[in-house]
Amino acid sequence: MSLDTDITDRRILSVLQRDATISMDALSDTVNLSRNACWRRVRQMEEAGVIKARVALVDPDALGLGLSVFVMIRTASHAPDWLAQFEAAVKALPEIVGAHRMSGDLDYVLRVRVASVKDYDRFYQRLIARVPVAEISASFVMDDIKDTTALPTGSLATK
Repeated sequence: MSLDTDITDRRILSVLQRDATISMDALSDTVNLSRNACWRRVRQMEEAGVIKARVALVDPDALGLGLSVFVMIRTASHAPDWLAQFEAAVKALPEIVGAHRMSGDLDYVLRVRVASVKDYDRFYQRLIARVPVAEISASFVMDDIKDTTALPTGSLATK
């Protein structure tokens, strides 16, 4: 299902991306809409899949997962059976928090969360045991300058 969003929907989305626990009363006040109209819009966006889920964002350091790693992969195979094997490996390894098929020189980039370089090595060994790759390299994040889940909504939602 598709839904055309207007400026009010985008303001709602902007607020919800910052705090999905906000009450409907506070949300409707923030976007200057009646509570019922605001609720209907949120519900429509949920039903249309614009709002995919409401989640809690967890501090990785609090779980001992302070090391963020970007894993770059080149494959020698682009066959459907290799892709199925790769997708199964990605889904089976919980350390992988993002996986992207790329254009250009790289075939895939994985975003991985682990506790240490030693834990990354254990992850690496499990990954290459599950799926053959031609080349694999990793870059360890030294500092998160910006790391957000919020998408730009094109609106200036009021505070």
